[in-house]
Amino acid sequence: MKKYVAGMMMAGMLCGMAGTALAGEPDAAVGRLLDSLEYKYEIDDDGDYRMVFDMEGDRTQLVFVRSSVETYGTHRIREIWSPGYKSASAQLPALVANRLLEDSNDSKLGSWVKQGDMAMFVVKIDANAKADVLSDAIDAAIKSADAIELELTAKDEY
Repeated sequence: MKKYVAGMMMAGMLCGMAGTALAGEPDAAVGRLLDSLEYKYEIDDDGDYRMVFDMEGDRTQLVFVRSSVETYGTHRIREIWSPGYKSASAQLPALVANRLLEDSNDSKLGSWVKQGDMAMFVVKIDANAKADVLSDAIDAAIKSADAIELELTAKDEY
C-alpha cells in the first residue's frame, strides 16, 4: 500500500490503550479492536491492517485501517481506505472525477480522494473511536468503494 498511501508516524492512544507504533509498525490497539469484531486481517508493509470482505453478488472488497493517526489542531483522526477505481493514467478521467464528487456529496460518511492513479474512498474517524464506530466506518468504506467499482468498471478487482 506504500504506493498509494504515504506512511505517517503514529501518535497517541486508541480507546485508552497506548499506541506507540512508528511508521511501518502496526498499532496493536487497532488489532485488538478488529479482534473484538472478529474481523480477519493481515498487516501490510506499512503496518496498516488489510482486510477483504465478502460483498453481494459474489464480490469482494479490500479495505485498509491505517495504523497511523493524523492530527489537525486538537483532533486525532484514524483513516479507513478502500480502493474503487484505477485510472489508466495519472489523471482520473473528467467524467469519473465528477461522478466521484457526486458520490462524495451523497455519502453520509466518508468521501473520495485521488491517490496516484487510484480513487480511494476514505472514512475519517476519531482516533479514540470504539469498535462499533470502526465497524461502521469499515462498512461505509467497503460499500461505497464496491458500488463505484461495479458502476464504473463492472469488475471486481478490489
